[in-house]
Amino acid sequence: MVANALTLGKMIAKARRRKGWPQRDLAAMIDKSESWVSQAERDVIPVNSVETLRRISDVLDVPLPELLAAAPSPGQPPTSAHRRSASVRVGRNSGPEEGDDRMRRRELLAAAAVVFASPLASATPAEAGTLAPLEELLLYGTASVPEDSDVSPAGVAAAVKASREHFRAARYDTLAKTLPGQIAQAQALKGAEESATAVADLYNIAVRLCIKLGEDGLVAITADRALNSARIGGDALTIAEAHRMVSSAWRRQGHLARATDIAVRAAQEVRADRGTPEPARLASGSSLLATAAYTAAKRGDRQTAHALIGEAAETAKAGRTIPDARTDAGLQQVLLHQLSVHYLLGDAGQAIDLARTVDPSALPTAERQGRFFIDVARCFDQWGKPEQCYRALLAAERAAPQEIRRGAVKDLAGGLLRHDRRLPGVRAFACRTGTPVN
Repeated sequence: MVANALTLGKMIAKARRRKGWPQRDLAAMIDKSESWVSQAERDVIPVNSVETLRRISDVLDVPLPELLAAAPSPGQPPTSAHRRSASVRVGRNSGPEEGDDRMRRRELLAAAAVVFASPLASATPAEAGTLAPLEELLLYGTASVPEDSDVSPAGVAAAVKASREHFRAARYDTLAKTLPGQIAQAQALKGAEESATAVADLYNIAVRLCIKLGEDGLVAITADRALNSARIGGDALTIAEAHRMVSSAWRRQGHLARATDIAVRAAQEVRADRGTPEPARLASGSSLLATAAYTAAKRGDRQTAHALIGEAAETAKAGRTIPDARTDAGLQQVLLHQLSVHYLLGDAGQAIDLARTVDPSALPTAERQGRFFIDVARCFDQWGKPEQCYRALLAAERAAPQEIRRGAVKDLAGGLLRHDRRLPGVRAFACRTGTPVN
């Protein structure tokens, strides 16, 4: 095969057909949607992520240098078909939420502005979290109740609230250290149902932490602990959130249809529970539907993904969460999932279009703010715009420094290193993410 005789898309398609695989099989093997593979093979979207090309090389047995030689250069204009589908319209930002910290708001708006303009100064290096104490608790039950802990209903409730606040503030290193002791504290509480619900709430948070730190080996067992405890406790909202975590565990193991079904069924069950106030039920249901939409998009099921994210938005409008809600919900949360849906379906232009209408300072937590900018970075990477991708990553670092330790960011940083070393400070940024730098 001569690398320069074919476009990259045609090269991928030819190698896939030689294997006798449909597009959906290749998509599953490289962790992309079927729609993405279709557009990549038609050269509608540029493929210049080294990590993605390496995966394609491994599964199709095409030498990586040949794929790299055929890959479009960073910043190379997309095809005319892609330009039509990815036209960007500037939307209006929604206003700030009442009580926003003005300095924090100014910083986030400045960060959002430079994503589409000039480079952004780097933030404080992120610290690496470790889940060794949680693993010890899960496998050997070795965690002990901290000496100064208050093993009372009020004390345990405060511990759950503190863990939730650590997660929402993206303080993952602190959360990793404190969670095992707080779980042991909740387990020591007298009253089986109350103790079980608190334990389940903490395990639900632990699942999300494992996902953030890329510890997939712990996701399934932690989600199972959460669901078992939630069922003993009997709280409908905690059970719903545990099902959402179980859905995420199945998704990360590649069982996408099963993961979608779990989330949809849980949404139906929590909305039908008349023992829980309706606004909270609807908010929980919207979060589950948004999760299901994300998973459907990962399958490449465009129709189902759009239908579910639309239903999630309608449900969120009628729902309402309180500050200590078990999960993050609401229209802003649905918007973030919608952004991810567009990305997974290969619609980077629509995703950026949507992102321009989001006011990051109106996102209520640092975790969501950081995740928003990372999703924007992924979309710019998909669109073949490394400079904007880099700016978005720097904005994510400013919003939530520990978010940049995630695997998705490391993949993006590695691609930026390989394709465009001229980006100022990109090597230092890659080091802060934990990406190997030659």
